[in-house]
Amino acid sequence: MFPKIIKLILAFASLGFAVFEFYENYIGNGIFLSLLSTVFILIYFKNEMIFLAFLRLRKQDFKGTEKWLKKIKNPESALVQKQQGYFHYLQGILESQNNLTIAEKHFKKAILLGLSMNHDLAMAKMSLAGILMQKRRKREATILLAEAKKLDKHNMLTEQMRMMQQQMKKI
Repeated sequence: MFPKIIKLILAFASLGFAVFEFYENYIGNGIFLSLLSTVFILIYFKNEMIFLAFLRLRKQDFKGTEKWLKKIKNPESALVQKQQGYFHYLQGILESQNNLTIAEKHFKKAILLGLSMNHDLAMAKMSLAGILMQKRRKREATILLAEAKKLDKHNMLTEQMRMMQQQMKKI
């Protein structure tokens, strides 16, 4: 994983060299270098380690997800704000298997930092509501569940939310 500043330097250097190649009438080289600079800009905004961790999580490989997340050293300086949110979101999912208190902290930090997509934010709020419900903090869980319902515009989490509301009635 490259530091953020190295990614930007490589992007601007390859873009500058692409302009030089266009000037020298080496159009093919210029196009290639322009595409290469867009790759560097893309990995600046979308961290490759988080992407690979999401792929592992999609296959239900929690150890593989944890392995990719451990490769991110010092996420506060290596990641932009939204990436930090996803980092803590993934950490919260992993910790929810073992320690609910640590998972709660990670989900709160992910919500605070923000996530790019509304359904991811809805999922984080719903997971945090589930943790709070298990800790018998019904009022906070109800508020978070209502916020998650507003964010779920495509009704992907409707069934899970309905089940959580039924469980909350039992508390």
